[in-house]
Amino acid sequence: MHILRIISLSLAALLLTTCGENGTSNQSASATTEPAPSAAAAMNLANDDITGVVTSANGPEAGVWVIAETRDLPTLYSKTVVTDDQGRYLIPDLPQADFEVWVRGYGLVDSARSDASPGQRLDLTAQIAPNAAAAAEYYPAGYWFSLLEIPEAHEFPGTGPDGNGIGVGVLTQDDYIRRVTSGGCVVCHQMGNTATRTIPDMFSNLETSFDAWNRRVRSGQAGSFMTRTLAGMGDRRTLEMYADWTDRIAAGELPPAPTRPQGLERNVVISQWDWADPTAYLHDLVSTDRRDPTVNAYGKVYGALENSHDYLPVLDPATHTTDRVRVFPEDVNYEGEAQPIMATSPYWGDEPIWDSATTVHNPMMDSDGRVWITSRARDPGNVPAFCQEGSDHPSAQAFPLGPSGRHLGVYDPSTETYTPINTCFGTHHLMFAEDANDTLWTSGGGSVVGWFNTREFLASGDAVAAQGWTPFILDTNGNGRRDEYVDPDAAIDPALDKRINSGLYAVAPAPDGSVWGSNLSYPGAIVRVAPGADPSTTALTEYYELPLDEDGNAIEGFSPRGMDIDRNGIAWVALASGHMGRFDRSLCRAPLNGPNATGQHCPEGWSFFAEPLPQFKNIQQSGSSEGSYFTWVDQFDTLGLGTNTPINTGNQSGSLLVLNDGEWVRLTVPYPLGFYTKWMDGRIDDPDAGWQGRGLWTTISSRAPFHMETGAGTTSKVYHFQMRPDPLAN
Repeated sequence: MHILRIISLSLAALLLTTCGENGTSNQSASATTEPAPSAAAAMNLANDDITGVVTSANGPEAGVWVIAETRDLPTLYSKTVVTDDQGRYLIPDLPQADFEVWVRGYGLVDSARSDASPGQRLDLTAQIAPNAAAAAEYYPAGYWFSLLEIPEAHEFPGTGPDGNGIGVGVLTQDDYIRRVTSGGCVVCHQMGNTATRTIPDMFSNLETSFDAWNRRVRSGQAGSFMTRTLAGMGDRRTLEMYADWTDRIAAGELPPAPTRPQGLERNVVISQWDWADPTAYLHDLVSTDRRDPTVNAYGKVYGALENSHDYLPVLDPATHTTDRVRVFPEDVNYEGEAQPIMATSPYWGDEPIWDSATTVHNPMMDSDGRVWITSRARDPGNVPAFCQEGSDHPSAQAFPLGPSGRHLGVYDPSTETYTPINTCFGTHHLMFAEDANDTLWTSGGGSVVGWFNTREFLASGDAVAAQGWTPFILDTNGNGRRDEYVDPDAAIDPALDKRINSGLYAVAPAPDGSVWGSNLSYPGAIVRVAPGADPSTTALTEYYELPLDEDGNAIEGFSPRGMDIDRNGIAWVALASGHMGRFDRSLCRAPLNGPNATGQHCPEGWSFFAEPLPQFKNIQQSGSSEGSYFTWVDQFDTLGLGTNTPINTGNQSGSLLVLNDGEWVRLTVPYPLGFYTKWMDGRIDDPDAGWQGRGLWTTISSRAPFHMETGAGTTSKVYHFQMRPDPLAN
């Protein structure tokens, strides 16, 4: 196992270089008629660029962001670049519009906005932060969250509300950290941004910070989810932890300072559009066919609004316009039920802003540009007869099913038609296999994994015949085939196989025909399913847990969330411990099947890369306070940093975290603060156009876009990340 560490500059070092008495400046950004001679010599200005030099009282400002924003287009649009080592910048490929341009960076406060148009040279004056507290207002949320003090290891296992206030089901400190990061609050929104590290005015009259936290987690339609999460952790001790955190911040405690963008990090170009509406929140988006990223070149991007509303938001980046596609259940009598408000929200009062019946979670695009989604088609409890015991459906005969909360749907842009699809198995994520049937494999089925033969469905319209599912069966007797099995609560019988309740969260079909997924738990696991000739009766499962020591503590990384597979069959996974995990099945020394292949049989297959955020204040072990939501693998070099490049969503960093040749590259979104995504999609619009013909697409996936810097009324956003060869390329 190995660890990748990025050591941030200390706050003291930052103050010495950027916040000293002689470094303050009250000058605002200003346009000049001519750039500095060195800039003029190196920058090639086109009629759709804005270029210039950023300087401050300290001289040229390297590694700071220059942001250009316009409201002249049909939707709010901005583009962000980073200055080079001489403070030079070039914002390329801008639409014709009037822009406001300004500077943001670590060690600075925002410069005043200057007016500019494409084709103009504009030098900018950066404003040095007057003190460390002002500088820290621009740090990513995770730096502030790293000030959190986790309950000490000796406090575990929890002894409940009448004991130490930690939940009795939380046996180790690592399991508690899982519930703090990507298994808890961070699963829905950032922690550490201004909205969460301060107490809303609505609760300022309460006697203590503990009381304020106890009230804030009951707010709005997410109140019941938040309180259930805290109850599992142990609400008393957890609320004490959060109250202490915000009290120390209110008293002036500051986080360590991040480093400015370096090297490749300065080559990123980030375009940004508003879409959806202020009461909606996104989960994912799709721009192309994962198997062939040239599909839908320069085309529209589609999103999924999960529990908020019943439409797919649409962005046409070529025209800067947005649209909506209505989605609906198959059962015309099913309307769903809005989540109840637990207590008045400081943002929305008593208004129920979420009203979705379909709960669309994840979209994928096929080779013809159709958009397939996980979406509710009926009342979860209204189970079709063909799913149940006694049905003649092959999968039901092998393993009948009951209620399921989400199903499938497909939108065809060529006919502008949406079709809900009723499935027996539940769905969450979905992804196409590389097979003749264009099979969609899905997660979210609980005790089963489900699939859908899209080619058969498109030809016949028969959703019943096109679907199938199978339980997770370990080849415990090691004979290489599926046999009679014992159930999950039964002891292993070496003569039989064994069924497990794996419950996939992510799903990722591999080029070799196997299907991988992640299991949310402690220590958590990744799962490999080999479908076989008749998956309902032949599929076999392999189960690989994160390694534990003899006391049940994680040896290093633990608790996956989203994962992906590369073209070589290597699994990459985002971990709640603040790592990216890598699992190489070919390194396993013990048998992959048999009575001992129950999870802890391949520790040598794992390696770990600590994400580039500070660790929690009182935690000394490997990892960080990050805990990314998902790992996505750029199988086809859509970003430009090479094939099979794994990328974490960097939810607490406000960045995409690219693992490039063993080093982290942070692609940070500086404005508005609060970038938080759960997925990305890579598309090649023109393979002959260099960096300008490719890039990654992603969206704001926070359930609380109103937590972002721009506050109430903020909509979700679409981002296009592109990597040029240097910071001045156009």
